[in-house]
Amino acid sequence: MKLEQVPTPAYVIDLAKLEANCRILHYVQEEAGCKILLAQKAYSLYKTYPLISQYLSGTTASGLYEAKLAREEFPGEVHVFAPAFKDADLEELLEITDHIVFNSERQLRKHGARCRDAGVSVGLRLNPQCSTQGDHALYNPCAPGSRFGVTLDKIPSDLLDLVDGLHFHTLCEQGADDLQTTLKAVEAQFGSYLHEVKWLNMGGGHHITREGYDVDLLISEIKRIRETYNLEIYIEPGEAIALNAGYLATEVLDIVENGMEILVLDASATCHMPDVLEMPYRPPLRNGFEAQEKAHTYRLSSNTCLTGDVIGDYSFENPVQIGDRLYFEDMAIYSFVKNNTFNGIGLPSLYLMDEQGDCSLVKAFGYQDFKGRLS
Repeated sequence: MKLEQVPTPAYVIDLAKLEANCRILHYVQEEAGCKILLAQKAYSLYKTYPLISQYLSGTTASGLYEAKLAREEFPGEVHVFAPAFKDADLEELLEITDHIVFNSERQLRKHGARCRDAGVSVGLRLNPQCSTQGDHALYNPCAPGSRFGVTLDKIPSDLLDLVDGLHFHTLCEQGADDLQTTLKAVEAQFGSYLHEVKWLNMGGGHHITREGYDVDLLISEIKRIRETYNLEIYIEPGEAIALNAGYLATEVLDIVENGMEILVLDASATCHMPDVLEMPYRPPLRNGFEAQEKAHTYRLSSNTCLTGDVIGDYSFENPVQIGDRLYFEDMAIYSFVKNNTFNGIGLPSLYLMDEQGDCSLVKAFGYQDFKGRLS
């Protein structure tokens, strides 16, 4: 079936675009001499891992479950970072993980020796206190009071006896110029340590596959750091792997009038694209424009009881009718990895779309998926 025939609501992954993104990342990996890892927190549709693993070196996980998924489904290295680790989780992680990065000196001293004894490479997350994110305060790990990473004044005097590598993650949907700024701060504060460790992980937030991203600058900065300090370099983008590679297909169920026309959809911001409300942001919509830009403006809302479950205001060249289908774009990332069944709303199905535009069902969800999470 084609995209226009897929039952709604549904996430549809564009395999051609996904592979195009992976080719760009593989080019960076080869030219810069680094290793690129898939950050599963952004995208973990493991049905596509055989494709992605042809181009990337491995994955990074935020805890035990993502690490287990990676080891089961994605050939290559498995890296893990979490603000803290439970003892029971760490026992399992030692059997399946290549790198573990700790967030604090206390966690490092508690678990580090056991990791090394198991043959796991140990790292410590740094906080270079260099904020470049602007409006994304919710996603700024260098903000005052952040729980993430160790600042220079908290670095243990025997650091080099405890770790094999260092890690920082400061970016969110940003360019290579912001990485360059961050690297200057990292070098100024931690440069003496970089000469002594084996590897440096530059984290995620690199929007490498975005149009206009300065790939050449990224490559040159990675090569500069790698050659200056004789380091193995890792980066772990999430969004860049599946950027603009997915749709959320939805249907207009009703139109309500209350000062303006409001479309009630079978898709939900709260349940199916929570970043719309958390970040917040207005998702791109195929054939949709800014409010008032075209002749017909509507508010797009959802079929839940939450008043604030509103996606945004959009305008269209032609009137929208009940039964029409709409397609939100860039819905492969931070969507199905975060969705939920609040209000008993069903989870969208998962489809893959090939180069010919043919869509195949990966998984459909139903009542038992809702009930099974409860007791």
